[in-house]
Amino acid sequence: MAGPENKELLKILRDRIRERGQIPFAEFMDLVLYHPREGYYFSPRERTGPEGDYYTSPHVHAAFGQLLARQFHQMWEILGTPSPFTLVEMGGGKGLLGLDILDYCRERLPDFYRALVYVLAEISRPAVEKQKVLLAPFLAPGKVQWMDPGEFLNGSYLFSGCLLSNELIDAFPVHLVRQEGGTLREIYVGCRGRSFEEILGDPSSPALEEYFFLYGAPLEEGQRAEANLKALEWLEGVNRALLRGFVLTIDYGYEAAELYHPDRRDGTLLCYFRHTTSPDPFDRIGFQDMTAHVNFTALMQKGEALGWKKAGYAEQFRFLVSLGLLRDLEKLEKDSTSSSDPAFWKNKLAMRNLSIPGGMGSLFKVLCQGKGVGEVDLLGFRDPFR
Repeated sequence: MAGPENKELLKILRDRIRERGQIPFAEFMDLVLYHPREGYYFSPRERTGPEGDYYTSPHVHAAFGQLLARQFHQMWEILGTPSPFTLVEMGGGKGLLGLDILDYCRERLPDFYRALVYVLAEISRPAVEKQKVLLAPFLAPGKVQWMDPGEFLNGSYLFSGCLLSNELIDAFPVHLVRQEGGTLREIYVGCRGRSFEEILGDPSSPALEEYFFLYGAPLEEGQRAEANLKALEWLEGVNRALLRGFVLTIDYGYEAAELYHPDRRDGTLLCYFRHTTSPDPFDRIGFQDMTAHVNFTALMQKGEALGWKKAGYAEQFRFLVSLGLLRDLEKLEKDSTSSSDPAFWKNKLAMRNLSIPGGMGSLFKVLCQGKGVGEVDLLGFRDPFR
C-alpha cells in the first residue's frame, strides 16, 4: 500500500522530468531531500528519535557526545591550545550532539570550554529553530553560532579546529549505476503516466567512470552500485575552509572492496520511514529519508589528494571504547546506589548499546583526517583491547 506523498514535490519532480525527458537519479534524490521548500530535510515534521524515521547515536545516550568531547580536547592540545578552537558540525539535526559536547566541556573541561566555539552549518531552517531552542543556554556566552553551509564550503569562512559530521555523507545524493554488457551504465528517472520509472542510459558525466577507477572496485555484470560524487565536492569545500586541524567523519559504510563486493549485488540505497526500511525511492516521496552507505576509500584517497593525512579509521564501538566508554560504564555501576533503579538500567543498557560490536557499533565507522598537523596519535584510535 502506498504511503503519504507530498503533492507539491511530486509536481516539481514531474515537471522537471517532462522538461528534460529524464534526470539522473542523483538529481531526483537531491530534489526529494533538499528542495528548499518541499524537500524532506526542510519539513518541520520530526525526522529523528522515537517520533521520527530513524535513530542516531546521540539519541542512544549522551555518552556519545561526552566521549567525542574528550577527543576534541586532545585535538585542541595537539594544535597548541588555540583560542578559539572552532568545532564546526554540519547537519546537526536537533542539536543533541552539540548539547552533549558543550555540557560536558563546560562541566569537565573548563579550559577547553573557554576556547571552544561551536558552529552549526545547517541547511534546514526547521532544524535551526530546534537547535536554537535546545542550545539556548549557550547562546548568551556566544558559544554557539550558525552559518549557511554554502557560504562555509565556498571558502568565505576560514577556521582552525575540527569539522565534525555525524551521519551526513550517507544522505548526499548519489548516482546509481549498473554494469551492463561490460560497460558502466547510469540509472535515470523518467515518468510513465503519473508513475516514476528507472531508465538505463549512458553516464551523465565522465566523472562516474573515473570514480570507480579511482575509488571503486570492478562491478560484476548486472551489479548495481552508488557513486557519491557530492562527497568529493564536499571535501574540496571543507579543504577551502579548514586552515589547520581535523576532519572527523562518523557514518555507516565500508571501504570500496567491501562496499562493491559482488555479494552486494543491488547496492545499498535504502529509504527510512517510521523506523522501517524500504528499497523503493518512489514511495512516500517527501516523507521518507533516502541514504546510501559511504565509500570510505573515496574519502581517504580524496583527502590524500588534498594533502590531508589519515589520523585514524576504526569501527565506532572501538573508537568509543578507546575514549573510555567501558570505564564510564564501570563508574556508573560503582556509583549507583541501587541496582533496581530504572534510571540506572536505562543508562547502563544505552551505554552498552554503544559499546557492543555489531549493529551500529560495527556498521558505523569513524574516520579522522588531519590538515597541517603531521603525524598524530589520537586517543580514539588506540587499540582499546591491548
